[in-house]
Amino acid sequence: MRRRTLLAAAGATLAAPSLARAQAWPAQPVRLVIGFAPGGPTDVYGRLFADRLGRALGQPVVIENKAGAAGIIGSTGVARARPDGYTLVFGTGSTQALYPSMTDKPDYDVLKDFTYIAHVGGGPAAFMGNLAQPDSLKGLLDAARAKPGTLSYGSPGAGTLLHLTTERLKAAAGGVDMTHVPYRGSSPAMTDLLAGQIALVATTLGVALPFHASGKSRLLALATAQRTALAPDVPTVSETLGGMPFEAVLWHCLAGPAGLPPEVVARLAAAVRETMNDPALLKTLAEQGIVPVSDSTPDSTVAFVRGEVERWAPIVKAAGVRME
Repeated sequence: MRRRTLLAAAGATLAAPSLARAQAWPAQPVRLVIGFAPGGPTDVYGRLFADRLGRALGQPVVIENKAGAAGIIGSTGVARARPDGYTLVFGTGSTQALYPSMTDKPDYDVLKDFTYIAHVGGGPAAFMGNLAQPDSLKGLLDAARAKPGTLSYGSPGAGTLLHLTTERLKAAAGGVDMTHVPYRGSSPAMTDLLAGQIALVATTLGVALPFHASGKSRLLALATAQRTALAPDVPTVSETLGGMPFEAVLWHCLAGPAGLPPEVVARLAAAVRETMNDPALLKTLAEQGIVPVSDSTPDSTVAFVRGEVERWAPIVKAAGVRME
């Protein structure tokens, strides 16, 4: 009896530090990796989200921009990180849905190499034109048809959701020939648009609004089902295409490496729910043209990502976009 009592006491002593560590998480700042350059739509949303999430967790959530390869570099680093909850990624449709269809040898498996916490929504795709081009998306597409290959468009990078959304637009408009110019994020693409170096940029509503309001460039069309009250004068892509349905959202999710402890997942999920139901944050997101998702769970996020992989696979194949 005494031996069993001593063994039980010893086991409790060994378990205590582990339990204390779990209960203490997070005991230090959390790093949130964003796979794109500062100033773009993922960075803008990520910083708003990180600030509020840090308050919910009681520890700072520090942004680390690791731009390159359509966000793949940043996501790869997180997939290989220690699964302790201190390294997370603000994943996108580009990194978590399109990537598997673009290469035969991916650096990570989007479903097996991550622990998904939450799907938090994002911004609808928007098309912006420079002031030297026609003042409508239809006019710009007509100009591109008249001189195939002479006009160019920018995106946050080859293989990004906004790149594929523009390829979808070209196909839907009858196979318009425009040259793709990939950038390391939306911010440098917008810089070249304003300088007249490219004719069109695929970005999001939140990034486009200030430039449209200032008159520095034109917001030509939105990939939404209906017009938005934030820019009621701007038509939808569907209107431009004669009623053909055309919607695209640059969505985001919070994830960590595979194998995150269940108690850390639960703590993060609770903090995200608190974050995504904060009235002040929701007001700011609405002003930025970001449509939030406030009720996702780890399980629903996995199902969402799986569905997005399947939805985008034929689009990637039709566009012939590869990353090798």
